[in-house]
Amino acid sequence: MKTIFLIRHAKSSWDDTTLPDKDRPLNDRGKRDAPKMGKRLAKRDVKPDLILSSPAKRALTTAEIIAKKLDYKLKDIVVDDRLYAGAVHDLLNVIHKLGDKPKRVILFGHNPELTEFAHRLSSEITHMPTCAVAEFRFNAKSWSHLGKTKLAKVVLDYPKKS
Repeated sequence: MKTIFLIRHAKSSWDDTTLPDKDRPLNDRGKRDAPKMGKRLAKRDVKPDLILSSPAKRALTTAEIIAKKLDYKLKDIVVDDRLYAGAVHDLLNVIHKLGDKPKRVILFGHNPELTEFAHRLSSEITHMPTCAVAEFRFNAKSWSHLGKTKLAKVVLDYPKKS
């Protein structure tokens, strides 16, 4: 079994319009939502083998907040440039090259790519709000089979979902 979690970064701030897009921080709501979603994942006993994040400040901060809630070492978060402003096929390439060892992987990224990727994996998902967590479980031995293997489970959670 392979499980992938796609997590859209928490709500970001547009207060400083002079900041480059990559440098935008989380706003107050984002700082509240990220730990909330991290706690929900921890309650479900999610133990990632690998966390990958976009280099954008808002995505990496979201990854760090959630990683802490899951007792995942911050130094083990892998920053991957392909998770920032990449296309769906870039995300698929990242997954396909994970090898066979990690069973549970979390990707932190952005829209529209994450929603498009989630929708490609399951037509049930048509929108991922900020800080949404989409979980996909596959009956597969290798990540290279993702997209060709039958989906065993799909779950979408987000901060405003009760």
